[in-house]
Amino acid sequence: MTQPPHDEPTAETPEELREQVEHTRRELGDTVEALAAKTDVKARTKEKAAEVKDQAAVKAGELKEQAVLRAEQARTAAAQAVSRVQDKLPDPVREQAAQVAEQARMKAAQAGQVWEEKVPEPVRARTVQGARMARDNRGLVLAAAGAVAMVWLVCRRKG
Repeated sequence: MTQPPHDEPTAETPEELREQVEHTRRELGDTVEALAAKTDVKARTKEKAAEVKDQAAVKAGELKEQAVLRAEQARTAAAQAVSRVQDKLPDPVREQAAQVAEQARMKAAQAGQVWEEKVPEPVRARTVQGARMARDNRGLVLAAAGAVAMVWLVCRRKG
């Protein structure tokens, strides 16, 4: 027989020996399961992917909250700036600006009416669809407009 480990007392009865053997079997089974789990690359990869996905979702939520907060701050600052500028305008200028704005609204309404009367339905439908896509993809539209502006500035500077 082999020597028992020094940290375990030797069994004095067959029942104690059976208990030690059963305990050793459980420990060995746990060790084998742990090693098998470490070698299961596919399962570990899935676990890691799920963990990274959860972390990304949390980070995206945080960034969205920050963006909403910053947008609200920008809106507030813009409204305050507009208010300050309007307060500094003389009354005649303010009145004239209101008249011009009203004229612009009237002309836009007239243009819309002419559009409704004279443009064929398929063209109107495609225009509405394009406007909806542009509204849904504002970031992309703004990026494209910025790129066009940059190209125009570069060409203008070279020319």
